[in-house]
Amino acid sequence: MNWLKIVIGALFEVGWVVGLTHANNTFEWILTIIAIVVSFYLLIHASKQLPVGTAYAVYVGLGASGVTIADFVFFGEPVIVGKVLLIVILIIGVVGLKLVTNEKEGA
Repeated sequence: MNWLKIVIGALFEVGWVVGLTHANNTFEWILTIIAIVVSFYLLIHASKQLPVGTAYAVYVGLGASGVTIADFVFFGEPVIVGKVLLIVILIIGVVGLKLVTNEKEGA
């Protein structure tokens, strides 16, 4: 369940990073602030049961990958093979960290 919180928190991280870049009105800024609060709440709450370093690495890795993918899909950033390859490597690393980490290590 804590890993799910990290994944959902990373999705909200994508939302607030995109919001910081593209928010143009009060409503979008409010959504960005909500995304920041939810994102960090989930990270902090999950880190109480997971190893902090691993949880943060997974959170940031998924967030960075998500922001880059959002740039490709929604904002017309050119898809460069090198970027795609590096995102795949990053996601493999994130999944690897999750697989080798025992949830009870952080308790």
